[in-house]
Amino acid sequence: MRIDKFLWCVRLCKSRSIATDECAVGRVRIGDREVKASAEVRVGDVFSVRQPPIWRSFEVLALPTSRVGAKLVPGLIADRTSWEDLEKQETARKVKAAQRDPGAGRPTKRDRRDMDRFTSEE
Repeated sequence: MRIDKFLWCVRLCKSRSIATDECAVGRVRIGDREVKASAEVRVGDVFSVRQPPIWRSFEVLALPTSRVGAKLVPGLIADRTSWEDLEKQETARKVKAAQRDPGAGRPTKRDRRDMDRFTSEE
């Protein structure tokens, strides 16, 4: 099975075109080599996907015939990423969330209540 189709089938990428793009820019490796989207993946292969700031490693346990539900993914791939890397990724996620500027993005529940109070006082 092609690696881009496999990434899409096991829900590591939202669409097959995104999986193809990930391969094109060098964010997917089988073993220690970067691969094209057309590279074949087999049972027993270990592949890595770049999820900044780390490389997540997975082992292929089985090949799906088509895209599978999220509950079936653990039967197809096994996560081989080290705990240190997962902790590093979680720390980076927390730092990014803490740097959010107040008022940036979607209003919070408190912001919406303040806006409602302001507009209803007229």
